[in-house]
Amino acid sequence: MAMRERLKAVLNVGLRVPSIMLLEVLYRWDVSSFFQKIQRSSLNNNPLFQYKYLALYLHYVGYILSLVLLTLPRQHLVRLYLYVLTALLLYAGHQLSRDYVRSELDSGYEGPLYLDPLSMNRFSTALIGQLVVCTLCSCVMQTKQIWLFSAHLLPLVARLCLVPLETIVFINRFAMIFTGLEVLYFLAMNLLVPYNLAKTAYRELAQVVEVYGLLALGMSLWNQLVLPVLFMCFWLVLFALQIYTYFSTRDQPPSRERLLFLFLTSIAECCCTPYSLLGLVFTVSFVALGVLTLCKFYLQGYRAFMNDNAMPRGMTEGITLLILSVQTGLIELQVIHRAFLLSIILFIVVASILQSMLEIADPIVLALGASRDKSLWKHFRAVSLCLFLLVFPAYMSYMICQFFHMDFWLLIIISSSILTSLQVLGTLLIYVLFMVEEIRKAPVENMDEVIYYVNGTYRLLEFVVALCVVAYGVSETLFGEWTVMGSTIILVHAYYNVWLRAQLGWQSFLLRRDAVHKIQSMPTASTLQLQQHNDICSICYQDMKSAVITPCGHFFHAGCLKKWLYVQETCPLCHNQLKSQAPSANTPAPPAPDTPDTPDTPDTPPANQNSPETERGESSGGSDSEEKTTSAEKTSPDLEPQSSLQQTSADPELEEPEPSLQMIIPEESEECDWSRCEKSGEDQTEELADSEDLHSTSLGVSPSS
Repeated sequence: MAMRERLKAVLNVGLRVPSIMLLEVLYRWDVSSFFQKIQRSSLNNNPLFQYKYLALYLHYVGYILSLVLLTLPRQHLVRLYLYVLTALLLYAGHQLSRDYVRSELDSGYEGPLYLDPLSMNRFSTALIGQLVVCTLCSCVMQTKQIWLFSAHLLPLVARLCLVPLETIVFINRFAMIFTGLEVLYFLAMNLLVPYNLAKTAYRELAQVVEVYGLLALGMSLWNQLVLPVLFMCFWLVLFALQIYTYFSTRDQPPSRERLLFLFLTSIAECCCTPYSLLGLVFTVSFVALGVLTLCKFYLQGYRAFMNDNAMPRGMTEGITLLILSVQTGLIELQVIHRAFLLSIILFIVVASILQSMLEIADPIVLALGASRDKSLWKHFRAVSLCLFLLVFPAYMSYMICQFFHMDFWLLIIISSSILTSLQVLGTLLIYVLFMVEEIRKAPVENMDEVIYYVNGTYRLLEFVVALCVVAYGVSETLFGEWTVMGSTIILVHAYYNVWLRAQLGWQSFLLRRDAVHKIQSMPTASTLQLQQHNDICSICYQDMKSAVITPCGHFFHAGCLKKWLYVQETCPLCHNQLKSQAPSANTPAPPAPDTPDTPDTPDTPPANQNSPETERGESSGGSDSEEKTTSAEKTSPDLEPQSSLQQTSADPELEEPEPSLQMIIPEESEECDWSRCEKSGEDQTEELADSEDLHSTSLGVSPSS
């Protein structure tokens, strides 16, 4: 079944390629020059070529026929090609019969066939050929009436019956006329088929437009006709014919220096019409898609094709080629000028492909450096691809500078390749830092700052390159030739690549400065507080040897909280706003968990002898305490770090813990699997209040205090 579907898909594309080839030929056909050639030839007296409008009508009929072949459904298209194949087979049978009659007339032998070996050989060859033609026609037309296609056997039967050769000539003409009448009868019987198909297609199109609209109709035709693959196959056939024509007319193979020129001129010859230009655009898109897919497969192997929901790549390069070709008027130039302009456009397309390869490789390389994967083959593939993306853009820039004179437009093109090399260099430096941290088996102090400085350095270099391009363009505009297009490009380049880059870098600097000020304004946890807290950092899940305390009373690593504040200015656990405040000596430290606010008094009942009010509180408030404990562990769904349960160490001076502390944190709480659940915005206020009560209770402070 899968093979049958693939065969249908291949037929759906392959049978429509001739329609686009016909459109290509009709577009290249100049009717005026054609009639000028006819007037100089001997066909000038032919009445078919006396009227120019007749050729114009045939020109338009050819366009209509091409569009019909392009949009015809696959079943009817297959049937049409079978009819055309049958007609070609009948013509081949007629040619075989005519050649046999001519050979018999040339020999002049009219005796029995078995007496002349040459006549017998000619008769056997013609008979076998006619039988093959009749069999193929009956198979193609799916009919058992083989006599409908056996009219060309009449000259052979007449020769077998010793009919004179002059009579065999008339019999051959009769067979040809009979076959022609059969074809005309078949066409007359199916004369209304095109009208019925057009009527049905119009009715279906009207229904689709009425229900879904023109956009849905266009998308449906795009998917059914598989236009990208169709135009790609058309262009590849055209390019192959161009290469074959070149080598068939040359006796000696071209030199190595002329191979690049041959490649560019062949592509230039195959993009001189709108149809061939569209074919080149879709071909470039598929080539870019294949290169990017191969790049991802080289980095990740078969895992690159698992759960890959990313948008298909490659269309960016094709659209870039189309826009540049239309903007520069590529199809209107001569072949030589078109080849040189096409080399620059293809350089831009290759630079875009390299940038897309970097977008694929950058997260994979950084993730590989941060992970603990010790596979040398994976690291080799990542580093080798990065080295290729570092060297090849620089080599392309050097080569294009050797062929063309440097100007503003060429500098813009080269700058994209230079920026790609700079980005790859920054990625490699960060990868090396990650690997150094992995080799040391211990986190590097201020690694985040080092990575920020590395990123800032190559971002600054990108800014300098963009600024140099703008400065060169301004100087060329002021002291050279001023054009509206050049000034517009300078303004666009200055806004997107200079102003926006500077604004983005300044905003990043301000965010980091504010984050540092907020961290410095928070109190640092002492050793006793860390021992009493006895928990891990809920951002990195590592033990805390040093920590800062937020205004809401949560403990975090200073570096982890600073990274969090780069993204948003709220507490990672309770989402309270963390405002910057100057540290002062009067800032109260969080109370110790084992220091109660109210001392033990004789009126306080022992832990094992509860008063009636306490027993009623246990029976009615036990569930409330558990709900508070559970709700304190729940956070918003978009909050990534989760805080583990804070366990309180008992004070050795206290003989027994308070009953409320035992109700909230049972002894087997470490083995409990606290579930997570999501709540709506109306319940988040209650959760925050409950979590604050729980935090106060776990520290030994009553909620009322």
